[in-house]
Amino acid sequence: MSDATGRRGRICARMTGAFCAGTIFCMVMMTQGAVAHAQGAETKSAEEKPDARVYETIYLTNLTQLNDAIDVSTALRNMLPKAAIYYVQSQAALTLHASPEDIAVAKRMVTDLDKVQKVYRVTYTIIDLDGDKQVGKQHFSMLVASGDRTTLKEGIRTPIVTGMYDAEKSTANSQVQYQDVGLSIEASLNGYMDGLRLRTKIEQTGMADEKSGVGPQDPVVRQSVLDGTATLTQGKPLMLGSFDVPGSTRRESIEVVAELVK
Repeated sequence: MSDATGRRGRICARMTGAFCAGTIFCMVMMTQGAVAHAQGAETKSAEEKPDARVYETIYLTNLTQLNDAIDVSTALRNMLPKAAIYYVQSQAALTLHASPEDIAVAKRMVTDLDKVQKVYRVTYTIIDLDGDKQVGKQHFSMLVASGDRTTLKEGIRTPIVTGMYDAEKSTANSQVQYQDVGLSIEASLNGYMDGLRLRTKIEQTGMADEKSGVGPQDPVVRQSVLDGTATLTQGKPLMLGSFDVPGSTRRESIEVVAELVK
C-alpha cells in the first residue's frame, strides 16, 4: 500500500513539475509577444506620424538691402535652430519650413525688425582759410539711409601716359590711364545710443605744379585723405579735421552736420 502510494506521489510530482514548466514557458512567450507587439506598435506609430512642420513665406517691406535681409535671416536661424529658413533676394522674402509655434515667433521677430529706415541729409562744409581769414566755403550734401553708404564725387578724370619712349629709334610704347582728380566723399551712418555714428572717408586729389623725376610725361598727384568714425548729435555741426595746403599758408577745415529727413 505504501509503495503504490509512493509511486502515485512521484507521478503527481512529475506531472506537477511539467505543468509548472509549461506554465512558465507560456508566460515567457506571452511576455515576449507583448513586448514585440508594443515595439511594433511604437515603430508603426513613429513611421505613420506626419511631419508637424508647415511652410510659410514672409515678405520684407522695408529691409530690402541684401545685408539687412541677411541680418534678419541670421537672427531667425539663431533663435529658431529647428526651423529651415532661406532668404529669396529676388522676392525680398523669407521662406520657412517650421512648426506653427516657430512660424509665429518668426512673424513677431520680422515685425519688430522690418522697420522703415531713417534717412538723413548729411552736409559737409569745406572751409578754405588763409591764415585766420576765411577765403572760401563749399557745401556738399547727400542723403544717407541708416545702415547704408552713399558716395559723392566731384572732379575730372585726367589722362596719364604710362610706358617707355626710345628717343634714338623714335618709337614709343605707351598706354593711357585715367586718374580721378577732385573730391570724393563716402558716408555711412547708424543710430548709436542718443546720437548717430558716422563713418566718413574724404579724399582730395590734385595735380601738383612740380614734375616727376621719372619722366617729363609723369605728373605728381597730390592727395589728402581723412578716414574715420565720429559720433554726431542730430542737427549739431561737428568739426572732423583740417588739411594744410602744401606750399602755402592756406588750410582747409571740414565740418559735418546730419539732419533727419524722414
